[in-house]
Amino acid sequence: MAHHKSAIKRIRTSNKQRLRNQHYKSMLRTFIKNVQNQDKKEEAEKSFRSTASLLDKLVSKGIIHKNKAANQKSRLARFVNNLS
Repeated sequence: MAHHKSAIKRIRTSNKQRLRNQHYKSMLRTFIKNVQNQDKKEEAEKSFRSTASLLDKLVSKGIIHKNKAANQKSRLARFVNNLS
């Protein structure tokens, strides 16, 4: 266990950040699965818009890298466009 006050605070804050990041990443995986499980193009497009919005939000919060978000959006858009 840490002995300095600043080290104790650092452990506390890093645990909070870790939990917050876990929550957002889990939510993102759920959103992506919702898009991929759609059968109809209209529903998939609606899910895709909310997922793209969430990806942009996570980039602005610094939880994921902007290139990863761009790759995810591209992949999901290709999936949605291939639906009939």
